Amino acid sequence: MNQPRSSLTLHAIKGVLWTSLAMGTQALLQIVAMIVMARLLSPNAFGLFAASLLVIGFGSIFSELGVGPAIVQRADLEERHIRVAFTLSLLMSAPVVLLIWLGAPVIAGFFGMPELIPIVRVICVVCICHAVSLVAESLAQRELRFRWLAGVDAIGFGFGFIIVGPALALAGWGVWALVAAQVAQYGVRTLTLLIGQPHSKRLLLDREAAKHLLYFGGGFTLARIGNYLAGRGDNLVVGHMLGAQALGLYAHAFQMMAAPAMLVGQVLDRVLFPTMALVQLNPARLGQAYRSGISVCALLILPASLIIAVVAPEIIFVLLGPAWMGVVAPFQILAVGMLFRTSYKLSDSVARATGAVYNRAWRQAIFAVAVLLGSLIGQFWGVEGVAVGVSAAIALNFFLMASLSLRLTHLSAKEFLLSHSPAAALSAVTVPVAWMCAQYLRHSGVSPLVILLNVCLVSGCMGILLCWISPLAFLGRDAQSVLKTVLPARGWWIFRRFARS
Repeated sequence: MNQPRSSLTLHAIKGVLWTSLAMGTQALLQIVAMIVMARLLSPNAFGLFAASLLVIGFGSIFSELGVGPAIVQRADLEERHIRVAFTLSLLMSAPVVLLIWLGAPVIAGFFGMPELIPIVRVICVVCICHAVSLVAESLAQRELRFRWLAGVDAIGFGFGFIIVGPALALAGWGVWALVAAQVAQYGVRTLTLLIGQPHSKRLLLDREAAKHLLYFGGGFTLARIGNYLAGRGDNLVVGHMLGAQALGLYAHAFQMMAAPAMLVGQVLDRVLFPTMALVQLNPARLGQAYRSGISVCALLILPASLIIAVVAPEIIFVLLGPAWMGVVAPFQILAVGMLFRTSYKLSDSVARATGAVYNRAWRQAIFAVAVLLGSLIGQFWGVEGVAVGVSAAIALNFFLMASLSLRLTHLSAKEFLLSHSPAAALSAVTVPVAWMCAQYLRHSGVSPLVILLNVCLVSGCMGILLCWISPLAFLGRDAQSVLKTVLPARGWWIFRRFARS
């Protein structure tokens, strides 16, 4: 538990880099899959698929009941905890799958989508896959096998949505191409986890071990219910009130906003949660890890999100095609709040790593209520109104979770705000330049792809130049510290300029 600070920091940074590489590959695969599938399938098909994922996502909360994260967080893990966790995951997944199967007609009636009945019944196989592989995945996280885990995710997604999905879509399977891709992804992922992270699969019911796991897992599950409603409540409202077509458009807008946020947020969360759990009794180290995380996160996300909002019409046209231009407005609205969505994941890591799951739970409940209210009010103005309501709820959750993290890490509000200042300074210069470049090119009548490439090139070069000229102002001490740690003492000399004070 008491690993040297430099060793643990370097291990965490290497984990971030390897996870970023693998998850970056997965993000690239997702973009390719989105481009291909959007041209082969209609928004209505994506709406049906999104509705089925809402059901499976909710079911997976109860099929796991938080025992996976409890394994990661527990300081003294014994074999009996592992066996009990595997037993509980299997026992809890069976009734969940049965309820989904029997309740499929009711679910389809709620959404007003009769075609959803067979889709929901088939895709609930994903719940079984998740239950079987839950302990293996949690043990790999506990052992800090970040590179391997990210590779597992990339392989599973690539098989499902790069090979199986497009092939079946070309064959005319419609929404079933998406369903088959999802099942194939989780099937491959489960097999890989079980083979690559072996553990005892002998069933065991031990009262004391179950109590240990379920106490943490119970609070975690309460938070997950709130988090699910917060993350999927908008889709529930859109699907129920506006139909499959609108859900397909809104789901794409949210997915495109969430993709970069999830890439950065999940990479940092996957690495920082187990790393912070190792130093949960050392507030100073915990606070340093949290401050560095939010500083780097803001630096990567804030300028990028605002530039994405500027060139949103070109992004949608190039990636999805003219049939999907209804995605532009909600995508722009959601993109502006991308930092709030990404950064709160780091606060979430702190809460889980320190075991503050019940303090986290009531905040997630408030977040869920805010999302549902924002969506219900916003749906009167269509998917754009829903996007505004959801963005406001995400911002509220950001501040609620940040306040909890500051208390747990003993970090001051001033330090928290200052950690965002380099990102704000970088955005203040690069975003106006990107907007002027985009406007000039649009009036010049060039193609959307040329506009997109030029804006990315100009804003990227501007950002690098600013960080080169004044690293302290536009990178900040935390990002510089990360660079000093990760760059070798010799070599890569051109990049070490950014790490100077």
